[in-house]
Amino acid sequence: MHLQRFREPFLPIHPPSMGERLVISGERLIKGMLFNCSMCGNCLLQETAYICPLLCPKGLRNGPCGSGSHDQCCVDPSRPCVWHLIYERAKALGSQERLLEVQAPLDWTRVGHETWGTVISEARERGLLSPIKILQRSDRREQVDRMFAQIRQPDWWQGDEHYHPPASSELVSRLQSALERGEFVVTAEVKPPVGSNASKIEEQVEQLFGLIHAANVTQNPMATPRMSSLASCLMLKRQGIEPVLQLTARDYNRLALQSEVLGAAALGIHNLLCLTGDPPTAGRNPAGQLPYDLDATQMFWILRRMRDNSTFLDGREVDKPPDLFLGAAGSPGNPNLNHEALRLEKKINAGAQFIQTQLVYDLEVLERWLEALDRRNLLSKVHVLVGIGLLRSVKVAHFLRERIPDIVVPLAIIERLKQGLNPEEAGFEIALELIQNVKTIPGVNGVHIMSLGWETILSRLLNEITATGDT
Repeated sequence: MHLQRFREPFLPIHPPSMGERLVISGERLIKGMLFNCSMCGNCLLQETAYICPLLCPKGLRNGPCGSGSHDQCCVDPSRPCVWHLIYERAKALGSQERLLEVQAPLDWTRVGHETWGTVISEARERGLLSPIKILQRSDRREQVDRMFAQIRQPDWWQGDEHYHPPASSELVSRLQSALERGEFVVTAEVKPPVGSNASKIEEQVEQLFGLIHAANVTQNPMATPRMSSLASCLMLKRQGIEPVLQLTARDYNRLALQSEVLGAAALGIHNLLCLTGDPPTAGRNPAGQLPYDLDATQMFWILRRMRDNSTFLDGREVDKPPDLFLGAAGSPGNPNLNHEALRLEKKINAGAQFIQTQLVYDLEVLERWLEALDRRNLLSKVHVLVGIGLLRSVKVAHFLRERIPDIVVPLAIIERLKQGLNPEEAGFEIALELIQNVKTIPGVNGVHIMSLGWETILSRLLNEITATGDT
């Protein structure tokens, strides 16, 4: 399938020489015809089954965001998800394992410039341009692979495909301690206010205090501005609730990410959930910039190295490394669980220590997802918190089923909401039953409750969970 570019090819930041202009023109013409090349200067075609990852409108270089579907991109529904196509072709070519390598963010000094000259120069230095020398070498294939690895993995990145466990066994938060003790953990969400009124946070704290292990603070959901997640987390912490700081790649470049996390750690906020984030087009106009500077996997790679290696992305030493407990998002409802497991393995390898899932209403779907993770030996490396959402009405259930990718709402649940004399009471009972049943499933370490706009019922649900011994 020949995908069209979402944007025009990049132009060089620095004016190229006359000779380079000729190479750029030739590369742009040929690679444009063959691959719809974006001229990023950081080519990954060999690693992504010869489909350019920058055909993704978000510019993601390490896999899909989880917001789209096989048929539709979350930014442009008229397009398929590029990364689903990459996965499928890589599987056909037998090269899916190559997708586990953690790829670097764009080096913007190379964007718009050619890559052919770099390849030729490296090949010449390695003696790979001489036919006689190539035929004499038994390791020529390995030499070629090492050459391209050096080109795509700059010294300041050095991404690989291996699992990187935390360098220290020290427990840095109450949430991590509870999970390590084997407690069945309950987390919930707090939405920052749309203004600077701190009392809105206090009202939510009253619903949650003493009933949960930690609370996620969402960051600009649906690409609409709210009070900063970091400020809201600090308010939660001061009122006795352990916060989970959400960080979206959409809202941070590589400088802001490192700075924000150091500030969070200094304030005693150690639980982080790294997400790609809804596209700017999901919010109100005017839409923000595409592509993103980072993706979620790159965020893990950067933050893990700051924590474990005391190293900034630019190579400087971190004076006092941040204590971090890193979380990722998972999608049990993904129709292709092999792709989902591969996507999560890459995040876990890069540094993710816990997973909070998308909403789950079908336990068979959840069990198949856990089995897919277990086949790749992931459940022993990560804690799993299952997303449970409160269904207040049939309308909410239909919206989730029909409009949100990878959420499976069985018709039996919708029918139960319809038949009940009180849909809200039926929705409450459904959530409570799901939590009770999820607790019995091996590989599950807790639940993450999302109110879906029904915050007033949260304290009742949490009290009921506590009364039945589910925390």
